[in-house]
Amino acid sequence: MWFANFFIAGSITMVLPFISLFIEEFGDFSDSYVQSWSGWIFGITFVAAFIFSPIWGRIGDTYGRKKILILSSVGLGISVLLMGSANSVWELFFLRLFMGVFTGFIPMSQALISTQTPKEVAGRVLGTLQTGSITGSLMGPLLGGALADTFGFASTFQWVSLSIFLSGFIVLFGVREALVKDSDDEDQQQSYTSKEVLTHIIKNPVLLVVMLISALVQIAHFSIQPILSLYVEAIHGPANIAFFSGMAFSAAGLGNLLMTKRWGRLGDRIGYVKVLIFLLFMAGIVYFPGAFVTTIWQLVILRFLLGISIGGIIPVRIAYIRQEAPISMQGEVLGYNTSLRFLGNIIGPALGGMLAGFFGFSAVFFVTSGLLILSGCFMLAAWYKHEYAGKQTQTSSS
Repeated sequence: MWFANFFIAGSITMVLPFISLFIEEFGDFSDSYVQSWSGWIFGITFVAAFIFSPIWGRIGDTYGRKKILILSSVGLGISVLLMGSANSVWELFFLRLFMGVFTGFIPMSQALISTQTPKEVAGRVLGTLQTGSITGSLMGPLLGGALADTFGFASTFQWVSLSIFLSGFIVLFGVREALVKDSDDEDQQQSYTSKEVLTHIIKNPVLLVVMLISALVQIAHFSIQPILSLYVEAIHGPANIAFFSGMAFSAAGLGNLLMTKRWGRLGDRIGYVKVLIFLLFMAGIVYFPGAFVTTIWQLVILRFLLGISIGGIIPVRIAYIRQEAPISMQGEVLGYNTSLRFLGNIIGPALGGMLAGFFGFSAVFFVTSGLLILSGCFMLAAWYKHEYAGKQTQTSSS
């Protein structure tokens, strides 16, 4: 799964640095038009993904996650292959929408590994798994930018689709899914209704907030993604723009790669929620200075620091869900979590594109920083109420 995630993440992120540049080739458009459409085209993928993630999660709980992963890679590969032939913003828009139906390979792989991992080492194992997608994300933008500058956008889409199909073959021939049951839960139900799954989430307030924060974090993280290449162009100039955009994307991936496993291991030791609260505040603080950079290297350094802080949020969050949800409902619970992440992916790019179009690039960094710090406040309040206020109430009554 590490190698499959490596190829999927590398493939998808290859095209991120030049989505907005690809749109510019469709016609003579204004900057605000390109920025707004970059946001909508980037985000529309996640509209379908938002709808389908819980469905795929429930199907995975019932029939196995390996089949879903193979289907996902085939759908992604076909949609990316066709994008290279797009001739208008509407064609690209609908192909990205179709792609969204099959988006979710990496979250589904996390669910697969999570259900087959003991709770006490879930953070470390999921952090290790994430290094696969991070390594791909680190190399993808740089390689994609270089390919686009050398061979053009259409050829790059074709190479990306081949890499995605390769991931499907890796899962088909290299992964064996075993049925696993928690050793400390002998009376565990074999299946749960969707109502029971939702009830379990709602009755666990910290779990509910962890999942809701998934949306806020993604809004913050993805608000800058679709217009990052335009921001790089504004501070660096048009020379080798795709390559330097790829470098800015990859800097966050490098910081992420260096720390994700360590954050997961720390979460195993001191508690996942404590690590999550710290990372949310750290990410919010690091994002703020991005509004004031004047050179590409300043932006690269801040993106690297952002990657260090963002690196542990996903594995720590999934490890907490692994801890709090019975194994036979985890696919659907993680499906809802993924759906909320994709909701953030829908709102974030559109918000970032509109903020940049109306108020300039700096506004995107200010709003993003505020959302991350707000998420940290919500998480801190929920954790304190559950861990301390609840215990004090129990002590007083006894």
